[in-house]
Amino acid sequence: MNKTELVAAIAAKTELSKKDSEKALKAFTEVVEEQLKKGEKIQLVGFGTFEVTKRKAREGIKPGTQEKIKIPASKAPKFKAGQGLKNAVNGK
Repeated sequence: MNKTELVAAIAAKTELSKKDSEKALKAFTEVVEEQLKKGEKIQLVGFGTFEVTKRKAREGIKPGTQEKIKIPASKAPKFKAGQGLKNAVNGK
């Protein structure tokens, strides 16, 4: 499902216009992004949790040349599915 299809599905479920649904989806993604940038965690009970994990600097190997390279420390967004979402996906 792409963004256009998601907006259409949200519009159908909520009886909002596609334009309003797109605004709501955009607002949701912006709020999640802003909070993750601040290092905050967003927990939607039954659905899941968005958070940032820190990755330590490490050494890696370039596949083509087998040359050792340094991979810098970084932050990565992470989503952990909640029990309600897991149950829905598994048909429970």
